[in-house]
Amino acid sequence: MQNSNVERNYQTMLVIWAALLLSQLILLVVVYFAKPEVYKFDFTKPFLGENPVLIIAFAVIAVTNLAFSFVMKKRSFVQAVEKQQIALVQTGSILAYAFCEAISLLGIVLAFAFSYQYFFVWFALGILGFILHFPRRDDVVSASYKK
Repeated sequence: MQNSNVERNYQTMLVIWAALLLSQLILLVVVYFAKPEVYKFDFTKPFLGENPVLIIAFAVIAVTNLAFSFVMKKRSFVQAVEKQQIALVQTGSILAYAFCEAISLLGIVLAFAFSYQYFFVWFALGILGFILHFPRRDDVVSASYKK
């Protein structure tokens, strides 16, 4: 019975991960249809664009979100093993995914509000975060069995 519970929770985490990763790609499509001119790349323009302070601030927020995603996930996973609660593994994973999703949302703001042509860098960082947070069965197993 315990093994099926682990599998069910792991499969749930995989579905959530895949759905949120797919949502990243859907957001790129939404940007394309809503504001196609940001996809007309002109690499002669400076990377920091017309608002360098704003772009740097968004970059710092994005990198901070990526770092927080790992910190919060690790903290939640440690608690899950200590308390033997699989739900904390899921909570930590969802927190990590939310931080990575926020990175991509910053890219959307840059694309829509500032017509910043390098907005896709934020999407790439958000998607990289999702890939790095791929759910592992070992995390669920560690939180379900006493050592």
